[in-house]
Amino acid sequence: MQGQYRLGVDAGGTFTDFVLAGRDGRIRLFKSASTPQDGTRAIAAGLAQMAQELGRPVEEIVRDCDLCINGTTVALNALIELKGVKVGLLCTAGHEDSIEIRLGHKEEGYRYDANYPPAPQLVPRHLRRPVRERVLADGSVHQPLNEDDVRAAIEVFKREGVQAVAVSFVWAPANSAHEQRAREMVAAAMPDVFVCAGHEVYPQVREYTRTSTTIVNAYLSPVMARYVARIDDYFRSLGARGAVRYFQSNGGLAVGDIMRRRAVNAINSGPASAPQAGLYVAAPFGIDNIITVDMGGTSFDITMARGGQTNLNRNIDFLRHRIGVPMIHVETLGAGGGSIAHLNAFGMLEVGPRSAGAVPGPACYGLGGEEPTVTDANMVLGYLRPDAVLGGAIRLDRERARDAVEQHVAKPLGLSLERAAYGIGTLVNLNMANGIRRISIENGYDPRDFALVCAGGAAGMHIAALAEEIGSRTVLVPKIASCLCAFGQVISDVKYHFLASAVMRLDQSADIGKLDTLFRDMEARGRELLTADGFAADRISLARKVEMRYQGQIHECQVDVPPGPVTADTLAQLLRDFHARHEQLYTYSEPHNVVELVNLEVMASGAVDKPALPELEPGSGDPAAALDSWRAMLFDDAGLRVDTPVYDGARLLAGDRIAGPAVIEEPTTTIVVRPGWNALLHGSGTYLLTRDQG
Repeated sequence: MQGQYRLGVDAGGTFTDFVLAGRDGRIRLFKSASTPQDGTRAIAAGLAQMAQELGRPVEEIVRDCDLCINGTTVALNALIELKGVKVGLLCTAGHEDSIEIRLGHKEEGYRYDANYPPAPQLVPRHLRRPVRERVLADGSVHQPLNEDDVRAAIEVFKREGVQAVAVSFVWAPANSAHEQRAREMVAAAMPDVFVCAGHEVYPQVREYTRTSTTIVNAYLSPVMARYVARIDDYFRSLGARGAVRYFQSNGGLAVGDIMRRRAVNAINSGPASAPQAGLYVAAPFGIDNIITVDMGGTSFDITMARGGQTNLNRNIDFLRHRIGVPMIHVETLGAGGGSIAHLNAFGMLEVGPRSAGAVPGPACYGLGGEEPTVTDANMVLGYLRPDAVLGGAIRLDRERARDAVEQHVAKPLGLSLERAAYGIGTLVNLNMANGIRRISIENGYDPRDFALVCAGGAAGMHIAALAEEIGSRTVLVPKIASCLCAFGQVISDVKYHFLASAVMRLDQSADIGKLDTLFRDMEARGRELLTADGFAADRISLARKVEMRYQGQIHECQVDVPPGPVTADTLAQLLRDFHARHEQLYTYSEPHNVVELVNLEVMASGAVDKPALPELEPGSGDPAAALDSWRAMLFDDAGLRVDTPVYDGARLLAGDRIAGPAVIEEPTTTIVVRPGWNALLHGSGTYLLTRDQG
């Protein structure tokens, strides 16, 4: 770190989290209520808290930051709420309906459900304009571009008030000349309209995936551009020493200019930093298999890292839209502290996905919310201090929480208040546990082989119960858990992904020279961008991958490519690695079969200096000095309260051990140590929760 501080800002649906990491190793956490209409208002509120604590003007703090980093849900929310811009599509004539046909795909669980509604279309049928042109798989031009078709489409787009145009032609990755010309024509005729082409956004084969990804990018980029402009202008007005960095879905940072043009890279901007942060806090324990669970006010996000490597996904259906660009695999559920408990049409209790959000928020916030939420249930169960203050301004009201649970759940179901609250907690835990199983068991991993890393302000109250449900015996709860994603931003590197296609058989006919040239070109572009970002050569790293398949298959396996010139020996190694990977995934391989190479990828990374975690003062192991109070709490469905010790986390020392049942109160989170669990505070500032054997 060159400046005195590094600032990470994670704008969530309910709260905006701030991490101010100091060069001295101190990490300060702040929270403010999110302001979706104008993110700068939430940022201003958080910066005001910093100024008050540090006794320094906001401008001075910002000028002392070597990096100001922003993770945002702007693109995600626009896609969820379908609040992007009006998009027109230029496509090869005859392919206007490919995004609606979706390769004949229906989501798992609905394949045979005739009543399942079709996926929402971001481009209505009348704005998908056909263009007569055709490029073949070898890049040759079969039919020249009909520019009259492009001009006719432009007139339709002008008349319809289109704000963004996506251009996607068949086999453009093999020869992008037609897409480039069409893009130029639209940009010249509609200078105020955002235009992007498939060969720029997703330059790989798969026409449906490329078209869908390009449309999503066009739909979101103007929204993201407005947000980036506001944030950039705001930090510039405060005297920021460099450009704001934005967190991408691939787990890396990028400058605002990239995000304006590639909003599709920002869809999972917020939760994508969680696995990197989880690995960082797990490193002192020698743990590199982690599942990070982030429970905030609105959602529950699950990410996984295995063997120290984060889990990147490509070609996935996200909110029923096919996305091809690399993204950290995030499983998101509507299960947060603000998730509303309600009775469904059959009179059965459900929790979420509807959320009370930041406004009006849970009933106990006293801001007008009347329906019971998970936070209200935790208040009734005794886990939260009755007069606790959240986000620097919200004082919790236990009586409002009790009334909400009593009126909306307990009385209608004929239950005691305590059993109703415990039922709400149990249901949300089961929902979250099922999400963990989807990201682990359904992908061939046993969750018992992973440590759970706790993130988000609400997760500490549920983490031990989740571990019991999935069979994990190791839980890590960092003191910075409530702002872990913001911390993940300040320790993340700058990353750029470059994609290309080169469909060829890996035999004597393989064009080794073409492969070598493609890799060298992508790596050169990566070095150029990172050098422009100020990275020295020794801080730049490059990683290559390819997608391969047996001839006739429709799905590929990803294989790492060694650095250096591509030679015959390189191809021989790729074949060996592909057969091994195929057997690992599908339990068989076919060494006698012909193998095809399909797609290429290069990830260019610029390493940033990482702020160190603080080293806590060692203690005797006895937490008695940190005992703050006792509170009656519920830990099972019997309805019997247990007088439970409450510890002040700020007074605990490294090595202090707490036996459950107990509660540890940190400034921005509460940790419930269930009966049968023990919590040990490590010197790095992370609680290690382990379960008694037996």
